[in-house]
Amino acid sequence: MDQFQDQTLTCRDCGNSFVWTASEQKFYADKGFSNAPVRCPSCRAAKKAQGGGGFGGGMRAGASYGPRQMYDAVCSVCGKPCQVPFQPRLDESGNPVKPIYCNEHYRSQRTA
Repeated sequence: MDQFQDQTLTCRDCGNSFVWTASEQKFYADKGFSNAPVRCPSCRAAKKAQGGGGFGGGMRAGASYGPRQMYDAVCSVCGKPCQVPFQPRLDESGNPVKPIYCNEHYRSQRTA
């Protein structure tokens, strides 16, 4: 544990100082985490309790938001009508700001 030394950090949420111990740093390194914590233990626990912790995208297991709203669009590659799960942003002339892909071209873009 020689390469790790206690560090004093400032919490992003409450602004209080907290100590990131050498043993915590070793734990982070062993897990492959490259960033230091940005919240003190109290704020981290509060954030986790409100459902903002972890890597789950914020969705609880088994939770459902219901059917997703889909929007009509035209594929930028083949010109076929399609539906996308976001409202396309259009420029002044009515063209999409970013390319829009039908299912077939979306899959080919992701594997490219």
